[in-house]
Amino acid sequence: MQLKFDDAWTLFLDRDGVINHKLENDYVKYFGEFKFLPDVRESLEQLRPFFRQIVIVTNQQGVGKKLMTQADLDNVHRQMLAHLHQNQFIIDKVYACTDLASTNSPCRKPAIGMAYQAQADFPTIDFKKSLIIGDSLSDMQFGKRAGMKTLFFHADENLRNQHANEVDFSFSNWRIVTKFIRKQIV
Repeated sequence: MQLKFDDAWTLFLDRDGVINHKLENDYVKYFGEFKFLPDVRESLEQLRPFFRQIVIVTNQQGVGKKLMTQADLDNVHRQMLAHLHQNQFIIDKVYACTDLASTNSPCRKPAIGMAYQAQADFPTIDFKKSLIIGDSLSDMQFGKRAGMKTLFFHADENLRNQHANEVDFSFSNWRIVTKFIRKQIV
């Protein structure tokens, strides 16, 4: 499958496992626990000119579980954005659903409430001209339900192969993702 990216496209990004290392069975509760993935900032700086919007959509039920506060989460995101925006503006907005998985919240991926929130804030978003990069099947389901193209981002090749027919694209690191997207620019 080929894509033809133009400046009308939106890039949706998951956070944990895509922007930063995922803490297994835990949550990033303060910025000292937040570790950027290799090449993420450089890659997003290179990709920024090719997308009308870049937004982060992240499930963060650590707040709902009272393991952290909304202020803690906001501080993590504020510092993450400050780091990402060192050289240029990259991320337009961060959307976080703090509801517990057990609530079946319409904002919690794989539900598409955060996609609709982004579209309300940025009315030019066309889900058919959107790409979600995520490291979980709920991210891919979110994208498919909204009509987006999906890119499964995971280092585990066996896991990527296992889900190959459920996603549009699958890559293991930011350098490969950046090279792929740059080849799709019209």
